[in-house]
Amino acid sequence: MRKRLIWIAPLAILAMAAFAFLGGEVVKLLWNWLLPPLFGWKLITFWQAVGLLALCRILFGRWGGRGFPRSGFRGRMRERWEKMTPEERERMRERWSSRCGGFATPPEPKTSM
Repeated sequence: MRKRLIWIAPLAILAMAAFAFLGGEVVKLLWNWLLPPLFGWKLITFWQAVGLLALCRILFGRWGGRGFPRSGFRGRMRERWEKMTPEERERMRERWSSRCGGFATPPEPKTSM
């Protein structure tokens, strides 16, 4: 077990470096290929592309895993919804409507034909 851990850390560092290098190059090439001709924006360097990649990851990406609270929330809610009687479902819709203005109504469960 100890020997295995010795190899994992350097490989993880190498994988992160490879991701940063390849991702930076791809972002730089795509930016420099598309945006200056289309919009007249300036060309960017590799390090600006890496910074842009990191910024996009922070703003729009998830940092691994399935994330919280999405891990099982939808499945649990669907399970609860399917176990409700039609009267309970209607009360739940009314509660959601009063809280969300009617925008958050759950989809009807799928029925097999």
